[in-house]
Amino acid sequence: MVAWIGASLALMPVAGAQNTAQDLPVFGRSQAVPNPPPPALQNLPQGLPDLGDPSAALLSGVQERKLGESVMREVRGSGGYLNDPEVVGYLNELGNRLVNAVPGAPFDFEFFAMADSSINAFALPGGFVGVNTGLILLTQTESELASVLGHEITHVTQHHIARSLGNQRDAMLAMLGALAAAVLVSRSHSSSSGDMTQAAIASASGLAIQSQITFTRQNEEEADRIGFQRMVAAGFDPTSMATFMERLQRSTRFVEGNAPNYLRDHPVTTQRIADAQARAQGLPFRQVPDSLDFQMVRALLRSYEGTPREAVAFFRDAIAERKYNNEVAAHYGLVAALLRAQDLKTAQAELTALEKTAPPHPMIEGIAGQVLMQSGQLKAAITRYQAALVRYPRKMQLVYDYPEALMKDNQASKAATFLTEQLQRFPSDGPLHQLAARAYAALGKQLLQHQHQAEFYAWQGNLKAAVMQLELAIKAGDGDFYQLSAAESRLRAVRQELVDQEKDSGSNRRAG
Repeated sequence: MVAWIGASLALMPVAGAQNTAQDLPVFGRSQAVPNPPPPALQNLPQGLPDLGDPSAALLSGVQERKLGESVMREVRGSGGYLNDPEVVGYLNELGNRLVNAVPGAPFDFEFFAMADSSINAFALPGGFVGVNTGLILLTQTESELASVLGHEITHVTQHHIARSLGNQRDAMLAMLGALAAAVLVSRSHSSSSGDMTQAAIASASGLAIQSQITFTRQNEEEADRIGFQRMVAAGFDPTSMATFMERLQRSTRFVEGNAPNYLRDHPVTTQRIADAQARAQGLPFRQVPDSLDFQMVRALLRSYEGTPREAVAFFRDAIAERKYNNEVAAHYGLVAALLRAQDLKTAQAELTALEKTAPPHPMIEGIAGQVLMQSGQLKAAITRYQAALVRYPRKMQLVYDYPEALMKDNQASKAATFLTEQLQRFPSDGPLHQLAARAYAALGKQLLQHQHQAEFYAWQGNLKAAVMQLELAIKAGDGDFYQLSAAESRLRAVRQELVDQEKDSGSNRRAG
């Protein structure tokens, strides 16, 4: 497997793990609190190598980003994409802490999660990094998760994708055309999904996997080495990379018949572990506590597993037996499980108890608002969201849920005004456009309704649906001159993008 799909981490599901994609919500909870600044880079055992950019002549940064955005649109439109602001927000806080630990990142990074219990993380062209929920749950410390993200970030910063395109340009372009499908195949609907992913990618590229092994190993070694330095620069535990690799080894040692051949003889269980241990030995011991955000996000993901009743029982048992890493996170997970089970009265009681012991936190504000909203206490929910947004104005769970509560309370005009303000801050946020479409539909403003729905479809990669919505917007006849002109201009742009996409698809089919 090529390095930038995260071959070193594309392992099979942990025994007993469940696929939770069908249980995960469209909108989840919020974002993470800021992390402390990283230590000075001069404390590292060695500097980051300047490898230059021999791929630049073949694939520019703009082209690489465009490829990544194209794949991401397909991923966002899939059933496996986890559009949970709590999880996504946390991953972006953690990921960008790692990115910013070393100056000179070539892209603005976007981190996202796939609702998949298998153990996988992967980098896409142009600064997009995905992590399966199963991998987050397998990590036991925040430093372990940071080691995975640092590895994947390095695949991007070292231009491994562009180098691959330089070496196998036609074949790799064909592979990129099918990359989104390969990512979606990796969702663990069966224990053989790891092999299915390998087969999908091999078929898409038209290349034998064996012809890529040496190249892939070189990239994996580089990603380990530089990713380790990035993780240490960001202030995380140097031993965590080796520790997590060892857990990966143990989690798959007795699972027969599922691991791809490449992973069976890949040095993830031997040389890579030894190298990671050797790098950590030369550094002073550093005990790095996990953030509350990390523990709460893991609890939230755990609350989505199994049936709602099973999730509630899991947290009740864990709390009764004190089998948890963080008490606040365990009680938060119980509230989330009760909310999922629609036991709103008990959820309210548990939330009240949680707030007596927990520090102020945006994730607690988010779930408190949801308990109130789902209980029909709309005025109280609105008041709570308003106060929380003053304190946490960039926490997307609150940004999404406040207009939702307003619309439920028949205040669509106020919701539309708020969403217009937020879209000035986050103009490319697909879920915000979808909420705006609903608000304008409630107000009977058809041009704006269809225009925002078009932006949501474009964000998902469904350009044909976006074109149809923009055509409806222009025909609505209820917009002013400026709104109509904006819709017509956007329609021309999306139509051209659709033409370009179809041309690229045709080229990829011929190259394959």
